[in-house]
Amino acid sequence: MIYEVEGDILMSRADVIAQGVSVNDPMASGLARKLQEKFPSMRDQFIEWCEETNPEPGSIWLWEGNKKTRVLNLVVGEAADPVLGRSSRPNKIAVHRAFRAVNKLVVDERLSSIAMPKIGSGAGGIDWLEVRGMMDSQLGELLIPLFIYVTALDGMLASEPGM
Repeated sequence: MIYEVEGDILMSRADVIAQGVSVNDPMASGLARKLQEKFPSMRDQFIEWCEETNPEPGSIWLWEGNKKTRVLNLVVGEAADPVLGRSSRPNKIAVHRAFRAVNKLVVDERLSSIAMPKIGSGAGGIDWLEVRGMMDSQLGELLIPLFIYVTALDGMLASEPGM
């Protein structure tokens, strides 16, 4: 069940917050920066995971912090540019593969709900309608709520049905 909501994703009551990243992402902007500031060890552990596994775009990595905090990192871009210190643009095939991997993870990890922004459609990204179509095809039949934060409103609790 996919719900489009407005609010502050960091205030979500969902089991997992998902975000789009690139391989070795510096997590220096947008939601990634906010999550990295809130959970500093996440970025370091993500970089370690990238170095150990050399992930392909389309991979996912679930970070579990203390107090049941979980962040699902969807690798939707090639390796970040080390000179410029920023992530690469999202790749359509990687976004599609990552959504397919999320579908499997929901079953394997018994996730109860996910909150995510408009993955892959930020600055310089893929058209939102195309991303939404990929979400519908890969995640539309999930039996858990998937909250898509279509409008970010800092400090505002979103209306998440069933939560």
